[in-house]
Amino acid sequence: MKITIVGGGPGGLYFSILMKRQDPAHDITVYERNPAGSTYGWGVTYWAGLLDKLRAGDPESAEAIAAASVTWTDGVAIVRDQRTVHRGDAGFGIGRRRMLNLLADRARELGVRVVHEHAVDGPDAPELADADLVVAADGVNSALREAHADRFGPVLAGGRNPYIWLGTTKVFDSFSFAFKETEHGWIWCYAYGFSGEQSTCVVECGPDTWTGLGLDRMNEADSLRLLEKLFSDLLDGEPLIGREHADGSAQWLTFRTLTNRTWHHGRVVLLGDAAHTTHYSIGAGTTLALEDALVLAAALRSAPAGDRLDAALAAYGARRRAELVPAQSAARHSARWYENLPRYMRLEPERMFALLGQRHSPLLPYIPPQLYYRLDRAANGLEPLRRLKRWLGPRLARAVHGR
Repeated sequence: MKITIVGGGPGGLYFSILMKRQDPAHDITVYERNPAGSTYGWGVTYWAGLLDKLRAGDPESAEAIAAASVTWTDGVAIVRDQRTVHRGDAGFGIGRRRMLNLLADRARELGVRVVHEHAVDGPDAPELADADLVVAADGVNSALREAHADRFGPVLAGGRNPYIWLGTTKVFDSFSFAFKETEHGWIWCYAYGFSGEQSTCVVECGPDTWTGLGLDRMNEADSLRLLEKLFSDLLDGEPLIGREHADGSAQWLTFRTLTNRTWHHGRVVLLGDAAHTTHYSIGAGTTLALEDALVLAAALRSAPAGDRLDAALAAYGARRRAELVPAQSAARHSARWYENLPRYMRLEPERMFALLGQRHSPLLPYIPPQLYYRLDRAANGLEPLRRLKRWLGPRLARAVHGR
């Protein structure tokens, strides 16, 4: 097949690698509008299970990603001025730029053409004219998807809280949180290392806190100085750095959750953020895009162009929409936990941090936090209570959300 991939993020690049491994005769080009090495993010997170999947898909790129990653097991939280530590599963961080470079190098090694600074802005672009398959991996604002919005059925739901994605020269060896109470309300951040030199730091607050602190009116330099002061005990005096992209500015945003009714139309198929987004607080965006690539490549393994291609694309979309339900539910509850943060801040820090780890639970919003904490501790020791919790949670979520 001749395959054109629009968008050179992790999902699009990894899909090109998988398809070249399946059949070196595939003619594959990846078009990316940004310059090589340019990226909007700092570091990305993933967990050990993803590495196992990547090793099955392409051992060479999996090992390169693993070698360039840092890892942690502890979670640390500073609540007001108190510090608490929890043990957890191993997590991994890697610089987004580093991951993109590794995947692009591997794709080129296999014979994929990777073209930077080349925008493809619509379905009538000449680059798509003779492609058997067009993969729209061009992000949440996908031009290819929007050109056929009536067919894909995209739905965007806006979040409430402003957030900003920053870097710092403070190198964290644990996944770290800090919650600070101001006269205008709570503001918090979470930070994790992704190299031996830098870490990611995401700051979030409610809209009243954002305007009360004047963050809606400050320029980038003044915002960073204020945030460095608020989180000085977390940063140990190290600076915050604005977002790394062409104009060097860091932007306050509100998260948009995207879903689509269907993931393909004719020869065009959606992948990654063009198809779905999940709130950044569960750290799954890159993982889900790479999993999309694995499932799409598997669906296409024995599907040439024509009717069988359409069936393969339909099967891919149906499977991934079903597989995404748990992640989308977890992301929805996680976002709401932060949007209702004051509800949990009356707890002592250790208990608050324990419920932070439970924020994906569909039960938590409907049970008083102190009572939930006690029930959760009891359920951990009694199998019948664990079974009841697993049974009741999804049913309550469906009843509340009408799903």
